[in-house]
Amino acid sequence: MKKYELTDETIEVYGTALHRIKALKDFGNVKKGELGGYVESEHNLSQEGNCWVCGNAEVYDNAEVYDNAEVCGNAEVYDNALVYGNAKVYSNAKVYSNALVCGNAEVCGNALVYGNADYITIKGLGSVCRNTTIFRTKGKNIAVKCGCFYGTLAEFVDKVKETHGNSKFAKEYLALIDLVKIHFELEDK
Repeated sequence: MKKYELTDETIEVYGTALHRIKALKDFGNVKKGELGGYVESEHNLSQEGNCWVCGNAEVYDNAEVYDNAEVCGNAEVYDNALVYGNAKVYSNAKVYSNALVCGNAEVCGNALVYGNADYITIKGLGSVCRNTTIFRTKGKNIAVKCGCFYGTLAEFVDKVKETHGNSKFAKEYLALIDLVKIHFELEDK
């Protein structure tokens, strides 16, 4: 049995009709009858797993969302982008071109992920084994999303020192910062 259907409610995006989706059964956090976001066709959102497109989010072109991934808010996923695993794309984020967002990654805010975009996701650090995603923003700065924290690399370092002092967890996070600086080719100032 299918988990969702395309409704007659449509919007037009760059000349392409996107259909609002409607859940046909309960799955994950979605209830039967719940309206979701917009997709161009069933190719864009798997009928398997707990993946879902919600709010006013849009998935179109050859983009695919599957496994337990979620695309919500005003997010857009298009071109040949793939969002899968337990990944979440939300707020005003855009994922496009040949970008892959997977695992437990979270892309949010006004982030743009595309092509061979710069991002790293590390799983299991800190006192509660958080997922930490570091990415290059539209303004070419480096941002960090870790639990409820979202900010710059410098703000993250300050927060780690404030929260964890000189503990093992602080050392883990600070070692991650060194890796991030190498990955993003940042120089110490």
